[in-house]
Amino acid sequence: MNGAGAAIGCVCCIALGLLTQHGQSRVLVWGGDAEGGAPFVEADPGDPSTVRGFDVEVAARIAGGLSRSAARFVQVQWANIDQSVERGDFTLGLSGVEDTPVRRARHAVTLPYFEFREVLAVRTEDRDRIRGLHDLRGRRVGTLGATIAYALLLSVRDSTGIIPVSYDDDVHPYADLVAGRLDAVLLDHIIAQRALSRTASHGDEAFVILPAAVASGHYVGVLARRDSALRDSIDAVLREAMRDGSLEQIFRRWHVWDDSQGALFERVLRPGTTAGRDGDVAAAPAGAIAYLPSLARAAAVTLLLSVLSMSLAVLVGLGLASGRLYGPLPLRIVTTGYIELVRGTPLLLQLFVIYYGLAGIVRLPAFLAALLALGLNYAAYEAEIYRGALEAVPRPQLEAGRTLGLSEAQILRLVRAPQALRYALAPMTNDFVALLKDSSLVSVITVVELTKQTAIYATNVGNWVVPGLLCAIVYLAMSLPLSRLARRLERRWGGRSS
Repeated sequence: MNGAGAAIGCVCCIALGLLTQHGQSRVLVWGGDAEGGAPFVEADPGDPSTVRGFDVEVAARIAGGLSRSAARFVQVQWANIDQSVERGDFTLGLSGVEDTPVRRARHAVTLPYFEFREVLAVRTEDRDRIRGLHDLRGRRVGTLGATIAYALLLSVRDSTGIIPVSYDDDVHPYADLVAGRLDAVLLDHIIAQRALSRTASHGDEAFVILPAAVASGHYVGVLARRDSALRDSIDAVLREAMRDGSLEQIFRRWHVWDDSQGALFERVLRPGTTAGRDGDVAAAPAGAIAYLPSLARAAAVTLLLSVLSMSLAVLVGLGLASGRLYGPLPLRIVTTGYIELVRGTPLLLQLFVIYYGLAGIVRLPAFLAALLALGLNYAAYEAEIYRGALEAVPRPQLEAGRTLGLSEAQILRLVRAPQALRYALAPMTNDFVALLKDSSLVSVITVVELTKQTAIYATNVGNWVVPGLLCAIVYLAMSLPLSRLARRLERRWGGRSS
């Protein structure tokens, strides 16, 4: 009886597992980036736990065409969609994924379902002087990194003298255009029109979209290479959605339908034809050797920024520590408040405040804003290191100095500071190494340092192994010599003090 019950229990468990697995397979799990915003994918204002957008509806139409019970959204950073789909985080990647030869070579890519145009946006006062890329020699042009637009700017950089500026999102390029940090923005017409409507809603027409398209491209869905059979089924669903008008209805609801979409549908549905592949816009990725000069330049930016920021942190930190130890009560309150405020808030927030928040008062260049943010942030930590080191000097030595008639300034210079420097050397070195790594955050304000350049490299080659290894080697090459020097100084000074 017990054996029979156990057997029945096992059968039930197996059946339950199969049902669960079957139920999960009936849901189409797809990934996208809600940070991209409408009309692609955005959090629903009425229910932020859900998403809406034309790619959300496209995913639902695909799920229905595949007889899946539902389409479930998974949030992922836009630049990581390809790698996440190969990892199996989700089955289908949407969210304005661009059709490129590189993507088709590495993944299973659906037929194109939407055609976009790369358009230039310029400030209103420049619309008569700037008609295209040829009028932007020596000018800064912003765009979203790891896109067809960015690849296009890089391909014409030498011939046109344009300075491409890469962003991690598609909102701040237009903000910087209005603020005068950029001379133009090159992005998809959907993104440009959304940004224009956003500024127009505030009664501001600070920039215009030039009518001539620089290039065109298509949005596709991306699946893991092993899912080519499922890709073919999705292609059939998309063709049917084009025939029955449901895809057109989705685009019209989101106000993105135009004649070019109808022409794309005709090309896709025409027997014996293959819809547009964007081979004229994106080239194949270069090898590791070709990226070395870019990585070297980015490493130089990282090292220069770190050295200058640490120098600023040391100077300001000394002032803060001195004010906190020797200043009058109001100064001690101010310095303590600054230290606690800076240490209690994220460095990333401070970067945004200095670069974007102060733009209405002073428009700092990106490198200078990064230097100030890193330097002023680490100054708070340095101040605490110096304060602790100064207070670690034995009090009998200070009393002996006063007995000998030395002033407080002389005691600080001759007795306290030299010993405090030995105490502070190790944590100062650790802080510099930490600052060297934290400099990777400045890419959010368009400074292309080592980690950002590595991310661009990894996105282009579709793999993080080689780029990540090269990046780690460069960081170690910069930080290990400093650590060894600090240990030598500690041993040398420690021997002298004994």
